[in-house]
Amino acid sequence: MNRYFYIDSEGVQKGTFTLDDLRNEPVRRDTMVWTQGMPEWQRAYDVVELQPLFDMSTNAQKQFSEMTPPPQVAAQSIPAMPKSWMVESILVTILPFVLCGNVLSLIGIAAIVNASKVESLFNSGLYAQSTEASNNAARWTKITLWIAIGAILLAIIAIIAFVVFFGSLAGIGEAFM
Repeated sequence: MNRYFYIDSEGVQKGTFTLDDLRNEPVRRDTMVWTQGMPEWQRAYDVVELQPLFDMSTNAQKQFSEMTPPPQVAAQSIPAMPKSWMVESILVTILPFVLCGNVLSLIGIAAIVNASKVESLFNSGLYAQSTEASNNAARWTKITLWIAIGAILLAIIAIIAFVVFFGSLAGIGEAFM
């Protein structure tokens, strides 16, 4: 008999459980489960061996519904997916590097890495980790943006200083001729 792991509503991995043990756990149709031999985590209802947990007789359903909250409450416990920051992180990483050769903008790679984790963590039911990855992506995107703005401002100041300095040298040279 297979022993299963599952990810609870708070994103914490629980296990191992037999099919009978899972009857006493808060496993829903959309709960992510895994057992040895599975290539990846799957929704509980998609696992053939677990479908009897959800296909109960009407008497069992009535008893079960008295013990658990209605489906609307369970559906509300799944938070909205946090913003991934993927587009923003790519833009603040690539554009300053291409436009002004700002190597420091490559720090934005940290933002891209975190942004790429948001959706996969959320789809795995790891809601807290998904939110944390989103917050990290936002943080690194903003850091990279300010570095890019600072580099552009420094480049503008350097160009102005160059023009003023060499312009004044050109004026001094004409005074001696």
